[in-house]
Amino acid sequence: MEDLIDNNNSYSAEISRVFFRNVYTYMFGALGISGILAYMVGTDESTFKTIFISGDSISPIFWVVAFAPVGIGLLIQWAYQRLSMGFLLALFIVYSGLMGLSLSSIFMVYNMGAIASTFFVAAGAFAGMAILGYTTKMDLTKFGSLLYMVFIGMFIAGIVNIFIGSDTMGFVIACLGVFVFTGLTAYQMQQLKAVSMQPDLSEEDRNKLSLIGGLQLYILFVNLFLSLLRILGSRD
Repeated sequence: MEDLIDNNNSYSAEISRVFFRNVYTYMFGALGISGILAYMVGTDESTFKTIFISGDSISPIFWVVAFAPVGIGLLIQWAYQRLSMGFLLALFIVYSGLMGLSLSSIFMVYNMGAIASTFFVAAGAFAGMAILGYTTKMDLTKFGSLLYMVFIGMFIAGIVNIFIGSDTMGFVIACLGVFVFTGLTAYQMQQLKAVSMQPDLSEEDRNKLSLIGGLQLYILFVNLFLSLLRILGSRD
């Protein structure tokens, strides 16, 4: 009986390890695609203007790049059961590319040293909260639900601020963002841990959920990085 329990525990640990390996592979793959594209476009002023500027105004492409990832991200998470793994992966790559184009703007605003240092600060904070979320015995469900409500409010306020252009509102949103996205990282890791240990999931569903997990962690990391950059970054 003890051998059977040990074998079951070993199997559960192995499928959990494989699940998280895939989650982080997707997350870092998305960061790589976005980072390379953001750097290529953001450090070439002529390319940046060609894509995002039309005459003396903002190009329609800007609005597509700004809002299309929201729709794609929701589609991936809400319709994954009806979509093939190949199509989900294609959407994931498109999402990462669009986010890279969107992130290219930071290279036009902040100096390289600020971007690099803030990235490492964000990585450290993210890693710490991810470990906390994975190891804590406390149920973070209510905490996560509250943070998601705050996030929705931040998202709406951020859209409004695009048109208002208030530096004060932007700073407040950034400060809230650091708290919200670090907290959600811990919450999301706890949720992913629970998913990884479900033995009745099919291999296809496990693969799809690992992609969604990578997407969720990528979104949290990018938003944490941007929030910190607005607070800590020095502008060119």
